[in-house]
Amino acid sequence: MQQSNHQHQSFTPKDVEIISKETLFNGFFKMIKYRFKHKLFAGGWSEPIEREMFERGHAAAMLPYDPESDQVVIIEQIRVGALEHHSPWQLEIIAGMIGEGESAQEVVRREAVEEAGIRIGELEKVTSYYPSSGGCSELLDVYVGQVDASTAFGIHGLDYEGEDIQVHVLSRQQAYQWVTEGKFENGASIIALQWLELNYQRLQQQWHK
Repeated sequence: MQQSNHQHQSFTPKDVEIISKETLFNGFFKMIKYRFKHKLFAGGWSEPIEREMFERGHAAAMLPYDPESDQVVIIEQIRVGALEHHSPWQLEIIAGMIGEGESAQEVVRREAVEEAGIRIGELEKVTSYYPSSGGCSELLDVYVGQVDASTAFGIHGLDYEGEDIQVHVLSRQQAYQWVTEGKFENGASIIALQWLELNYQRLQQQWHK
């Protein structure tokens, strides 16, 4: 372990040199192989590093919240990433990929209709984050949206996308309890529900009819 010089390093993209960039796969998603070097915290430059990266694009997710009934809308669907893990059926919030020319807000409003049959009123931005920046370029915008939870029920999804989505309406307290019990295995859902637990009283005041 090298001794730190106790000075905070403010690196920028200029402190990385991309030596080469090769597309390994180009389908619905892309796989790119980078060869690069970067400045080191202790000074100087690294040796050339090779990394494969999954190019997934930009996505948006949204937790529908009813400030009147203090309920949230959660969806459940099968996910290929969890096929051989604890449970292939995952509890999640609304989410979708952002297409060219679309805004994140437009995506979550559209996906709310497609995935849960609901209309969203006010929207509040929670954060943007990289779900897995060690090997994936995806950036995810997270929102909480105002909804009338009494309009949320049934099974939804687009047939041509093979979606089979069950809608659940539950109290904010129950949803947060599920977070603490580990029933949510999706990062955006955990982040949004934890944020809501800290901010629901303000939303109830702001979004009051």
